[in-house]
Amino acid sequence: MIQFLLETDGKILLWIQNYMRNDFLTVVFKFITHLCDAGLIWIALTFVFLVIKKTRQSGCLLAVSMILEILVTNLLLKNIVARHRPYETVEGLSRLIEAQKDFSFPSGHSGISFAAATAVFILFPKKAGIPALVFAFLIAFSRLYLGVHFPSDVIVGALAGTVCAVAVCMTYRIKTGNSGLSKTGKTLKAENSPDGAGNGGKTDV
Repeated sequence: MIQFLLETDGKILLWIQNYMRNDFLTVVFKFITHLCDAGLIWIALTFVFLVIKKTRQSGCLLAVSMILEILVTNLLLKNIVARHRPYETVEGLSRLIEAQKDFSFPSGHSGISFAAATAVFILFPKKAGIPALVFAFLIAFSRLYLGVHFPSDVIVGALAGTVCAVAVCMTYRIKTGNSGLSKTGKTLKAENSPDGAGNGGKTDV
């Protein structure tokens, strides 16, 4: 079973290489993937949230979600599993960007992207959350397109990031009693806040 999954991983990458790669998409996905090198785009977004007073609390939760994801994926799982990159093991597969310095499983780009995007989806209106998730998906797919991650790397990385963000946001909700951490809510709700009572129970963060 494991061998079948590993072989399928490689076949998917070869299919992408043979049937999806073209000059235009290569430029697009190189740009997208480099935006997330070292989590740069998400760190920048978090910094903006932290600077703005009304989104500072959400910025803190976003930062904690990403830090937890980095600890789980980059520092723990990558070094435990120690999986080689696909371009090193899949015959006929070529990478389109520079060789990566760390192990392959799970995908750090996918992990931090889904940690950040999931937190944005939980904490902000859908008009911000949905584009964030779409962008996270594009970053994750770019890792496959460019030949630097296996599909299973990306899937587990995305799941790890999602779980980290949900855990952080739900822990905050339980500890503080805030009930506004929901997919339908636009902001965190402070139930006992006089201001919150005055605007339908929602307060900006």
